[in-house]
Amino acid sequence: MFVILVYDVGEKRVTKALKRCRKYLNWVQNSVFEGEISETNLAKLKMELDRIIVDNEDSVIFYTLRTTRYSQREIMGLCKGGQDLII
Repeated sequence: MFVILVYDVGEKRVTKALKRCRKYLNWVQNSVFEGEISETNLAKLKMELDRIIVDNEDSVIFYTLRTTRYSQREIMGLCKGGQDLII
């Protein structure tokens, strides 16, 4: 499956969240990741992030696409992160 992950976490936890997300997905820009991931690895990522975030202060959003067949990606302005994976 293809996942887009967006997070907004407290300053003290940003580095930990960044490292966990980079372990499984491609960094696109500040607090945004995307990539193909298995259901097993997605479950692992969610568990690892759950240990890092504070529920009443932080937010993590997962957009899950079963297929990228009808999706498109357009970048305006500065291109941050890797461009290895383009929808």
